[in-house]
Amino acid sequence: MCGIVGIVGASMVSGRLLDGLRRLEYRGYDSAGLAVVDGGALQRRRAEGKIVNLENAVSENPCDGVIGIAHTRWATHGKPTTENAHPHQAGKVVIVHNGIIENFRELREELSSNGHTFASETDSEVIAHLIQDGLNQGLSMKEAFAASLNRMRGAYAIAAINEDQPDQIYAAREGSPLAIGVTEEESFLGSDAIALSTWTNRVVYLDEGDWCILRPGSAELFDAAGNAVQRPERITNAVAGGLDKGEYRHFMEKEIHEQPDAIARTLAHYIDTDTGLMRLDEISGWAETNRLVGTACGTAYYAIAVAKYWFEGIARLAVETDIASEFRYRDPVINERDRALVVSQSGETADTLAALRYCKSKGASTAALVNVPESSIAREADQTAFTYAGPEIGVASTKAFTAQLAALACLSVGVAHERKAIDDEKVRELTTALMQIPRLINEALEIEPQIIAVAHHLANARDALYLGRGAFYPLAMEGALKLKEISYIHAEGYAAGELKHGPIALIEDGTPVIVTAPHDALFEKTISNVHEVAARGAEVILITDAQGKEAAGDDIAHTLLVPTAHPLIQPLIVAAPIQQLAYHTAVLKGTDVDQPRNLAKSVTVE
Repeated sequence: MCGIVGIVGASMVSGRLLDGLRRLEYRGYDSAGLAVVDGGALQRRRAEGKIVNLENAVSENPCDGVIGIAHTRWATHGKPTTENAHPHQAGKVVIVHNGIIENFRELREELSSNGHTFASETDSEVIAHLIQDGLNQGLSMKEAFAASLNRMRGAYAIAAINEDQPDQIYAAREGSPLAIGVTEEESFLGSDAIALSTWTNRVVYLDEGDWCILRPGSAELFDAAGNAVQRPERITNAVAGGLDKGEYRHFMEKEIHEQPDAIARTLAHYIDTDTGLMRLDEISGWAETNRLVGTACGTAYYAIAVAKYWFEGIARLAVETDIASEFRYRDPVINERDRALVVSQSGETADTLAALRYCKSKGASTAALVNVPESSIAREADQTAFTYAGPEIGVASTKAFTAQLAALACLSVGVAHERKAIDDEKVRELTTALMQIPRLINEALEIEPQIIAVAHHLANARDALYLGRGAFYPLAMEGALKLKEISYIHAEGYAAGELKHGPIALIEDGTPVIVTAPHDALFEKTISNVHEVAARGAEVILITDAQGKEAAGDDIAHTLLVPTAHPLIQPLIVAAPIQQLAYHTAVLKGTDVDQPRNLAKSVTVE
C-alpha cells in the first residue's frame, strides 16, 4: 500500500521525509525512495526493502534541500528493485505515484517514438516522461502537468517536482487519496493525515480530480476542469503510527472510498502490463486440477461465490462452493485431484482454517487468498495469494471484499490461460477490462447524492429484498448482509428466478426491492422479475447501467446508474453503490457503523 510524502519550505527536508515515510510504514511496502533539489539539481536516493536501507543510502551519499518528495512502494508493475522504486525521473522532472495508469502502454510507445528512454518496468515512470515531453514542447510546468493529467486514464495520486522550479510541488488525485497541509513558511502533502501529523494538524483533502501547486506557506488548488477552487480545512487528530478517519465520518465510509486504490494495487500485482498477461507466481499448477473447491465465511464466501461464475465460465473448471462452517461438518468428498481455495480477509477465520486443514488431510492441494501475509491460513496453505487492501478497520468488509473479487478475477483469467481455455488475445481483452476497474468504481462512487436520497426511503423499511441473477446473485446476498449488519434492517438476498418459489409472498405495498442488473445476457429475465414485484406494490431500487435504465420500463421507483463496463468486471462496479446504500441507511438510523452490535472483525472461534 504505497505512501507519498512531500515538503516544500524553509528548512532541510531529507530527514523529515524519512520520518514521514516511517509514519506510513503501517501501509506496507517493499522499497522506498526520496528526491530533493540539492544545489539546484535533482538528487534521488532509492533502496529495496525497509526504510532503514534508504536511510543508509542517504547517509552514505548525502543529499538535502528545502523541497522534496518521498515514497514507499508495494511492487506492482515490476519487481521490488531499486530501478523500479520511486521517485522516477525524466529529464528535469521527478515524480512519485500511487495507483494504476490504464493506458500507460500506449503512452510509453508514443513517448518512446518521441525519443524518450525508460529505465524501469513500472507504469509510473510514464508520468515523468509525459510531463517532460510537455516541457520539451515549450509548455510551462503548470501547463505540462495539467496536460499530462488529461492524457492519463486510471486511478492515481501523483506528486511532481521540476528541477527548474525548486519552490513548487505539483500534486493531483483521482481515485487515490492525497492530503495537504500549509503552515506560515511551509507546505506538505501526504497519502493521509498521519504522514503530516508532526508538522501540522490543519489538513485539506483534495477532492476527486483536484490538482494543486504547493509553494512555501501556500497552496493553489484547481478542479479537474482547471478552475481555481477552495476546499475546506479540517483539524485532524491523526498521530504517528495510528489510523485516522481523515475527512470521513466513519472508517467504513473511508474504506469504501479507498477501493479504487486498493483494487489498483491488487490488480497491478497480478497483471503483467508489459505483456497484458497474468502473473500467477503464488498459485500455479492448474492444468491437472479436476475440480476447485472454494470455501469461506461471510462476505468472503460471497466473493468466492461470484468467482464460481468466472472459473466455470472463463476457465471451464468445475467449481463447488460452500460456507466453511457447513463444509467442515458435512464430510465432503475431497481427493488429490481437487484444489481447495479458501478466502479470508484476516487469514485467521476459525471455520475457514478448519476447512483448509480438512482438505489437506484428504490429499487435496490447498491455496489461500488472504489480506494478512503472516496469518495462520497464509502459513498453512500450500500456496498463498494476497489482496493488497491494506488495513480494514470497519467491521463490515468493503475494500477487502472488492480486493478479493479483483484478485479472484485475475486468478480465474490466469487459470483459464494455463488450462488453454482462452488464448493470449482473450487474456489481453480481459486484463484491459480489469485495469479499468479503479476508474469505473471511482465514477460509480460519484452517484452518492442519489444513494443518500434513496437511503432516506430505505431507512424507514422493516424488511428488504435484494435480487440478482448470475454473478449478481451473490452480490444480492452480500448487499442484504451489509444492510443487516450495520443498519439492523432485516434483509434477504435471492436469485431473481426464485421469486415465484416463495419470496414473492413477502411483497406488499412499499416493500423495498434492491435489484442489481447491469444490461447483460440475463437482463431481460431479471427485469421480468422486477415487473412482477413492482406490480405487487414493491418500491424497486434498480442498480444498472445506461442501457439497462433505458430498457427497464416505467415502474422503477429509483434508478442508481453505474458506468457501463465489461461483463467480467460488472460485479465489482456494482459493489460500491451497494455498500454506500447500506452505509447511508445505517447513518440515518444512527447505528454504530464501524462497530455494529454483536459483531467482530475477525471470527477466530467457532
